[in-house]
Amino acid sequence: MTFSSLIKNSSHPIIMGVLNVTPDSFSDGGFFIDPDNAIKQAQKMIDEGADIIDIGGESSRPGAKPVTLEEELRRISPIIKALKKDTSVFVSVDTYKPEVMKFALEHEVDVINDIKALRENESIKILKDYPNSMVCLMHMQGTPETMQVNPNYSQNTTNEIKQFLLDRLNMCIAEGIDLERIILDPGFGFGKTFEHNWEIYQNLETIAELNMPLLIALSRKSMLQKIVGDDLKRLDDATGFFSSMVNVKCPIIIRTHNVGVTKKYLERNV
Repeated sequence: MTFSSLIKNSSHPIIMGVLNVTPDSFSDGGFFIDPDNAIKQAQKMIDEGADIIDIGGESSRPGAKPVTLEEELRRISPIIKALKKDTSVFVSVDTYKPEVMKFALEHEVDVINDIKALRENESIKILKDYPNSMVCLMHMQGTPETMQVNPNYSQNTTNEIKQFLLDRLNMCIAEGIDLERIILDPGFGFGKTFEHNWEIYQNLETIAELNMPLLIALSRKSMLQKIVGDDLKRLDDATGFFSSMVNVKCPIIIRTHNVGVTKKYLERNV
């Protein structure tokens, strides 16, 4: 089964477990930089019910600086190889670098999760060469280094984000990437204030009008921290609760650091 088939045939939200193999991610930076620890964490998330593991080798937290291509590949390579060799879980790689995409796709990852929505040169060309993979196009204003420096939108934030995603979707179609390969992500926390994030959340049905699978990535983000504080248990409960309350008709993928807690909340709303 392909990940596209899972999305198409699933009657419940799909759970994506976050695995940051970085020293500086906003929530779990440094916890899983060691490959053995990362693989153990991936297995834990699989056991708890993750459908797909999203591996990140470069932090995209606010203010984060880019890492070199060589360093990103060094971090993610053993994890991709181990998961593909020893498990049947779907694998996603969180990257915007075309060279990292190519490496990941050569190792049969199922999804490229791109915060820049294929705006880097050569990204689209590389995706076209691997027709069995999917790609997630995310909205971000600015870059991780600059995105939280006075983000601003027109009077209707949700419509502006919807238009961006539609433009990127149309670009992919024009370049010959099949519609069934695409997932859209409104980009909670990426170049958005607290108010912007909640406006988008409350109007997700507007973005769902694009009739595409949506990736919902609220996990442990500042929009939740400002409500419940920094305690991880409270944040994970808030992640599960607000993720489970998303009410749109298109398929959704829930991205979470704590698979067990999120699954518990999702099952309450099945």
